Amino acid sequence: MHLEPLVVGSWQATVGTGRPWGPSQAAQLLGLSMAAMAAVNYLGTHFAVVGRASSDRTPYEATRRWAFCTSISLAGLLTLGAVLGAVATVREAGGLMAGGFLCFALAFCILVQVAFWRFHNPAQVEDAVLDTYDLVYDQAVRSSSVTLRQQLVAIQDTFLCCGKNSPFGLLGGTEVSLCPGEEATRQDCLVGVRSFLRTYGNIASTLTGIGLASTAYAVLLSSFLWFAFRSGCSLDRRGKYALGRRARDCRPQEPSFFRRSPGGAALQHPMEADVLDGRLRASRPSGGPRFLQDS
Repeated sequence: MHLEPLVVGSWQATVGTGRPWGPSQAAQLLGLSMAAMAAVNYLGTHFAVVGRASSDRTPYEATRRWAFCTSISLAGLLTLGAVLGAVATVREAGGLMAGGFLCFALAFCILVQVAFWRFHNPAQVEDAVLDTYDLVYDQAVRSSSVTLRQQLVAIQDTFLCCGKNSPFGLLGGTEVSLCPGEEATRQDCLVGVRSFLRTYGNIASTLTGIGLASTAYAVLLSSFLWFAFRSGCSLDRRGKYALGRRARDCRPQEPSFFRRSPGGAALQHPMEADVLDGRLRASRPSGGPRFLQDS
């Protein structure tokens, strides 16, 4: 018989040393990214200035609230799932791992809906913002209200644009007065707003794709670990051994510090066979047969 260590996959190094679950770190970073997106959606300068100029019943406000709630929900689910997965892996707790699996599964379903909406309505946010700007611009042109002009100026200063080009190429006196001096050299606001929103949309699409891949991997891994915990397979086998049969004609190897070094004298350490041989010789009379000894 000889002793063989039991190792289950590569999780021995992670669990045995008490380090956190690997995918939990990626999930936490992704959750922080979603929280940052939610903050930009609701508190960002570009979106906030458009929100102040629009009313509560416009499509822009409804889309803005939906994006904020979705981002916050994803951030909370990903962070909670990462914490539960890390603690469950260290403690090998099936209940906590089931909770982490549920969080990642819900986050995956939400991301699938976001990707589906993004694929079928890629210009919905862009159209809502441009409709709000068009409404504020038309009201500022037709009305002499100072408040409307201030809202329009705030939007144009934020997006570094001014006015919009007329399809007929001619602008009235009121429209020209909205872009005095150096502001007239700025780009068209329709072009500036559309360029900003497309850059923001590309970032959101990238995070959605990364989130889908990460949550799918986390769902599969958490389900595998849950089944491992339920079947009684401990992931921490360091220092634990089980008896197994030794191969035939295979002599056990001596420890390295008991071996003969090249060119040096052998260390005199009594082996188990030598001790047993000495006891047998001591129990027999001096005239009896002797056992052969290793020279």
